[in-house]
Amino acid sequence: MKSFVFPQFQIIRDEAKCGQCRGCERQCAFGTHIYDPVSDRLISDDNKCVGCQRCAIFCPRDAIVIRPTPSFYRPNASWSREKLEDVKKQAETGGVILTGCGNDKPFRIYWDHMVLNASQVTNPSIDPLREPMELRTFLGAKPNLMDFKVKNEEVEIATQLSPNLMVETPIVFSAMSFGAISYNAFLSLATAASKLGTYFNTGEGGLPREMREKFGKHAIVQVASGRFGIDAEYLNCAAAVEIKVGQGAKPGIGGHLPGEKVSVSVSATRMIPVGTDAISPAPHHDIYSIEDLSMLIHAIKEATNYEKPVSVKIAAVHNFAAIAAGIVHAGADIIAIDGLRGGTGAAPKVIRDNVGIPIELAISSLDRRLRQDGIRNRCSIIAAGGIRCSADVIKAIALGADAAYIGSAALIAMGCNLCQKCYTGKCNWGICTQDPRLAGRLNVDIASQRLVNLISAWSHEIQEMLGGMGINALESLRGNRDHLRGVGLYEWELDVLGIKGAGE
Repeated sequence: MKSFVFPQFQIIRDEAKCGQCRGCERQCAFGTHIYDPVSDRLISDDNKCVGCQRCAIFCPRDAIVIRPTPSFYRPNASWSREKLEDVKKQAETGGVILTGCGNDKPFRIYWDHMVLNASQVTNPSIDPLREPMELRTFLGAKPNLMDFKVKNEEVEIATQLSPNLMVETPIVFSAMSFGAISYNAFLSLATAASKLGTYFNTGEGGLPREMREKFGKHAIVQVASGRFGIDAEYLNCAAAVEIKVGQGAKPGIGGHLPGEKVSVSVSATRMIPVGTDAISPAPHHDIYSIEDLSMLIHAIKEATNYEKPVSVKIAAVHNFAAIAAGIVHAGADIIAIDGLRGGTGAAPKVIRDNVGIPIELAISSLDRRLRQDGIRNRCSIIAAGGIRCSADVIKAIALGADAAYIGSAALIAMGCNLCQKCYTGKCNWGICTQDPRLAGRLNVDIASQRLVNLISAWSHEIQEMLGGMGINALESLRGNRDHLRGVGLYEWELDVLGIKGAGE
């Protein structure tokens, strides 16, 4: 069937520069560039290009340029090019349109409409280069009151404390499973987390056995609806356990790892046959109420000897704050809330782009609800879904989060260009693939160092912003929305965010 869809990208090759080295042919897993021995030249097929830019970046003579195709349809305010082509694709295939990465629609990005406070004369700023600045954060339940004992002039805490995760900076690597991403990418996240004193989330794909002893103490292991790769050792080797109820990119539906990505090592880790699809059901089939969730939370705590905090990850949707309050009452130590712009390896495009709410609105609503119920100290909040820079992190904390999950930013640091073809398993950057030839392109030492550099840079910037506000500890900013002001927002948006307009 002849496709009626224009190529998404156009490949422009400068024949005068091109040395016919065929490097572009080797770099592209989608078969975009093909050498024609008859004409002794490279031919490029625009229809196969996904815009990952790998060939252009690695061309030794800079002979290739990839740009959006100049072809266009008659302008129509109701029928954008994307809507037209989605209809054409489904008319040709009869299938659901899949996509990867996060929501790319022009919803308001509230981070860019909030500005931070700065110190003046009466509250002088703090120089983070010369004075201590505390970024260390504890994630988990906290007691209402603490009793102390003094013995031999030494003070001891008499109150029994709940297990907490101690992170040196309020940034944690979000859930990305081995299977959805390559072993090298997964190992890079684990290596960086151990060097930084933070944590990486295994996602729903389990934790390879050879990584458990070395990296388990920096892992948050996930219990998802498919229960892939879960055993007693898996739960006990980790620093914390997270029950995934939902995620921002696809609230209300399950997951699907295509059989092509279930290699021998993925099979062993997930405990499923090689080459079979790993399909996670939409609900946990043992959770149909808060009481059911409470039973699972306490079963996990019992299985881990009450030594690890248990997190519950939910998507930011309508009425989520009331649901989250019930989850805290059910015994969760951490609430991970994932917003509209959360990334994914594979999701129906219509779900990713039309379900959920922005994380900025969710953080403030959740923090206020838990405070109103008097249970804010009983859990920590980790915000996820659209965290792009250190300013987003510090604004999330001011809105009420304890820490932030980052996923897409971490992948970009390793080389991802958000071509949104993660579900194909043909990632040219070696990140979202199980093809040994492609996965080998990602050097673990280099990728992990790039992640360390990114988080270190963000941490320095957070210290600078805190110092500029006259704050020397992250704890003093948490939920302090007086340090934020809105610019260009409607009254209802300011009300939901719990902040004032700029100038007030």
